[in-house]
Amino acid sequence: MSNHPETNVDIVVVGSGNAALCAAISARENNATVLVLERAPEHKRGGNSYFTDGAIRCAYNDLADILKLMPDVTEEEAERIVMPEYSPSDYYDDLMRVNSDKSDPELAGQLVNRSYETIKWMREQGVKFELNYENQSFEKEGKYHFWGGLPVKTENKGIGLMTNLFKRVEELGIEIWYEARAKELKKEDGRIASIVVEKDGQSLEIQTTSVVLACGSFEANKQMRSDHIGNEWQAAIVRGTEYNTGDGLSMALAVGAEKFGNWAGCHSIGTDANAPKVGDFTKPGDIFKKHSYPLSIMLNKDGKRFVDEGADFRNYTYAKYGREILKQPDHVAYQIYDTQVRPMLRKEYDLEEATFYQADRLEDLVEKLPVDKETFLKTIEEYNEAVQDGEYNPTVKDGKGTRGITPPKTNWALPIEEGPFYAFPVTCGITFSFGGLHVSPDGEVLSVDGGTLDGLFAAGEMVGGLFYENYPGGSGLMSGAVFGKLAGAAAADYSRKKNSEVTK
Repeated sequence: MSNHPETNVDIVVVGSGNAALCAAISARENNATVLVLERAPEHKRGGNSYFTDGAIRCAYNDLADILKLMPDVTEEEAERIVMPEYSPSDYYDDLMRVNSDKSDPELAGQLVNRSYETIKWMREQGVKFELNYENQSFEKEGKYHFWGGLPVKTENKGIGLMTNLFKRVEELGIEIWYEARAKELKKEDGRIASIVVEKDGQSLEIQTTSVVLACGSFEANKQMRSDHIGNEWQAAIVRGTEYNTGDGLSMALAVGAEKFGNWAGCHSIGTDANAPKVGDFTKPGDIFKKHSYPLSIMLNKDGKRFVDEGADFRNYTYAKYGREILKQPDHVAYQIYDTQVRPMLRKEYDLEEATFYQADRLEDLVEKLPVDKETFLKTIEEYNEAVQDGEYNPTVKDGKGTRGITPPKTNWALPIEEGPFYAFPVTCGITFSFGGLHVSPDGEVLSVDGGTLDGLFAAGEMVGGLFYENYPGGSGLMSGAVFGKLAGAAAADYSRKKNSEVTK
């Protein structure tokens, strides 16, 4: 590491997750000099991206498009794959549908239309991809049928993604400062001219032509969660890095950036009630989530159901059901399964970290839970009686639902009647907050007075206006990469123009 900050660095990138490193790589490819600032120590680098499951949602035409990303897939393996098309319009429609048409159309279009080319670019940078067999396909008559528009994931989850991005950053000679907390942006002649950094107990000012902010939202800041999303969010578990406390947002707003998007909303999920309070870097890979709930019924401590567990595939409901769990007494709910569906549950239910209760009879199971036992059993009985006949098929929305109870269960409704029975306690884990900055389609930060904040760019969780009430799974990583790449290139272009003005 340099003893003194360079005074002539073209671009400072704040953060070291997926979006930040994509920005740094993109800027370096465009011949800019780049310095990356990471608040965390080196062993906790990588931001929230390190904790992801690696699923990344892109538009594609057919299986051939997917296989271009994965040259190791054999012809024999490919012949056993049934891959439905997932066009840009499919992706766009999903994004709009789950966000009640509130997503900014221009930003949404950029995310969707740039998704496949960005995935190809990531592969050129050394990121490896594989088929998401485990969570997005079902085997039927010897073939793997993919569904839900999410067949691609990074090899070895978020750990693999970040390992390969850091490797590429090193190859390109991009310097990273760890335990370097960005504190303040400074303007000169109406543009960003420097950034103040706290490093080794000192306050340093780095002169720069442009800054790319990609250091996450405010999900790890209890006070900001309480102020913007609601008091109950103080109780939420932080699923990722503890360092995403809104520093980038605060710095940008202080120099006149415009807030954008749903500051009262966030991405949250049902996660193991005994998961760590903040992301544990020794146990990454999203191992605490509990995402087979469409096959369950979920009851709170009062013994009541509170959502339609089978409203849609989990891709389209998990990001909003977390907050529904948070609203329940003591912020806890119980996913209930019987032995009919237990073998169908996702692998996270079999990990040693999974908390669960088991009994041969429902009456014995409920005795192990701190719940209103009588109501709990009555709710299950009423649910069982409401289940309608039909063909049960978890590969499609099978319409096998309930009648006469509220909330209904629209799909995948089986009576809970065959022991052993299982209860998995879940609480709410926050991933990132939806509120961010207003950016242009190229990642330029827009100001409250309607123009651009010259020299300031943003990417990743800091981009507001994409996600509102919900989130199509895998869109966060894709958005980080798309807007990271765009912001890095735009910052390099801006720096090149500024530098040429100086030399004239």
